Amino acid sequence: MTRLQGCGTALVTPFTDRGEVDYPALRALVEWQVAEKIDFLVPCGSTGEAQTLDDAERERVVAQVVEAAAGRVPVMAGASSNDTARAVAEVRRMCRVGADYILTATPYYNKPTQGGLFRHFTAIADASTRPICLYNVPGRTAVNLQPAVALQLAEHANVMGIKEASGDLAQVMRILRARPERFAVLSGDDWLALAIVAAGGDGLISVASNEMPGPMRALVHLMLSGEVEKAREWHYRLLPLMDANFLETNPAPVKAALALTGRIRNVLRLPLVPVTEKTRAAMAAALGDLGVGI
Repeated sequence: MTRLQGCGTALVTPFTDRGEVDYPALRALVEWQVAEKIDFLVPCGSTGEAQTLDDAERERVVAQVVEAAAGRVPVMAGASSNDTARAVAEVRRMCRVGADYILTATPYYNKPTQGGLFRHFTAIADASTRPICLYNVPGRTAVNLQPAVALQLAEHANVMGIKEASGDLAQVMRILRARPERFAVLSGDDWLALAIVAAGGDGLISVASNEMPGPMRALVHLMLSGEVEKAREWHYRLLPLMDANFLETNPAPVKAALALTGRIRNVLRLPLVPVTEKTRAAMAAALGDLGVGI
């Protein structure tokens, strides 16, 4: 298995004014991302509001992304649950509709032990017909996948990598120090991609690439090729946008930004709501500073 590298976009899920999935807008986003040379696409994750999509919607969203991508870039489908049996069923659905990889997060709310996490991810990896990418995001799930357990799971033939969004560089480095050669380590935080790739990581699953796919890809690839000064320039140029994207709960700010540029409607599903006018103005300013017309 070749190690996955590069910049992938954690795609938003566009909605119509009635709150239904806007599939034409979704396909248009995929076309734009591919044209901007993004390396892979990640639908139905946190940024894609997967938790407020029903089973049929999640399956159709991934199927539409796979169809629109048409083999030009890989698709890593989100498939997570705090119930292992449901997670396995979700993974099987995503495999059936053609996902190339599966991104699956640590279970939320019920706070399993490290032993429970190991058994949860092993059950998913055993059941999947596609390679699995672990997703550690303790800020959302209230449980942290420890490096020792991540490295145990990395020995499974069907576990291809980890999206690390703990925000803990020392933790990421402990994984990098001892990982198998084929095991990809991807930053789950835009502002840490520079540091994680510098430490030996393989890239980024990005929120900001929803708005700026080409520049975010450039940042990652410059780091991967050792052009640190140029990568650093992009990092600091893009940093205000990265920060603005988290002024309120993701993906509300990034959806506001995409609505400002006319790519989607500014609609979320409850309990998420559109950003305040103050945040909307901050998004407009961050985009304007990058030369994006509003």
